[in-house]
Amino acid sequence: MYASTTRRQWLTQTAALSATPWLAQADTWPNKPMRLVVPFAPGGSSEIVARAVAGEMAKGLGQNVFVDNKPGAAGNIAMQEVAGSTDEHTLVLGHIGTLAVNPYIFPKLPYDANKDFVPITLISKVPSLYVVHPDLPVKNLKEFVAYAKSKPGQLNYGSAGNGSAGHLAFEYLKMATDTFMLHVPYRGTGPMLTDLMAGRLQAAAVGAPALLQFIKAGKLRCIATGTSTRLPQLPDVPTVAEQGYKGFEMTQWYGLLAPSKWPKAHIDRLEQEAVKAARSKAVSDKLSQDTALAVGNTRAEFEAFIKQEQARWKPVIARAKIVPEGA
Repeated sequence: MYASTTRRQWLTQTAALSATPWLAQADTWPNKPMRLVVPFAPGGSSEIVARAVAGEMAKGLGQNVFVDNKPGAAGNIAMQEVAGSTDEHTLVLGHIGTLAVNPYIFPKLPYDANKDFVPITLISKVPSLYVVHPDLPVKNLKEFVAYAKSKPGQLNYGSAGNGSAGHLAFEYLKMATDTFMLHVPYRGTGPMLTDLMAGRLQAAAVGAPALLQFIKAGKLRCIATGTSTRLPQLPDVPTVAEQGYKGFEMTQWYGLLAPSKWPKAHIDRLEQEAVKAARSKAVSDKLSQDTALAVGNTRAEFEAFIKQEQARWKPVIARAKIVPEGA
């Protein structure tokens, strides 16, 4: 009896000792600073969103989370790099473009949006606003649609380029309202807004942060918001859905993703901290300054949202025959 008990104790202790290194490794992840890759140049909404959530996540993870901007090829360069990373400390900021648009405008992508990544949480939505030059004789979306239908092909709308969020937003509106307007692509939002305010264009769809100052100054007229509910900053402007197009929603959005080959324990830990960070008052307050809405949903909810957005944009891209710049 004594020998048997001793043997059982020895086996138990040996098993515990052999498991200790693995448990210690699992418990201490992350064990170095984490890199959050942003597929766009510094200075835009993407960087604001990334830095806001990175700073808050670092508190819960116990490691610094630094933002690394990797622009180029409509975000494909950054997505490919993160999909192939093996250090288990590299994340990427996903976007409507890289996850719901690029799969349908590029004939071949260097990454699979649905297989190479695990969605962690939807961090933020940035509202799109539909605006017109103030000389246009319309006060709301209903009047704008009627005016556009009375002048098919005679109105021009501008965007920051082929396949940009503004291009998609307006093509989506055209599809929903069955109107025909000509697209004028620019190399960036700045020069497009210059021409819109000068009257060389009649309309555009742009993210709220770039527009609010011009709307408040009377240089542009906002006829609708692409959000599901009205914006506090523009309480008198109804949504597209409110004006007769049920279910219409157009927002740019940003979410956190990790390579799909990560261990489940790391994914679970990251989701917990990312959701907590995105829902925090600190992140919400910071994003609201940029007219962005904090979200912070679950992994399953974000995955379902991406599929919903892919289904939304596939027919819009096909109908508008949108191709990448230079194609």
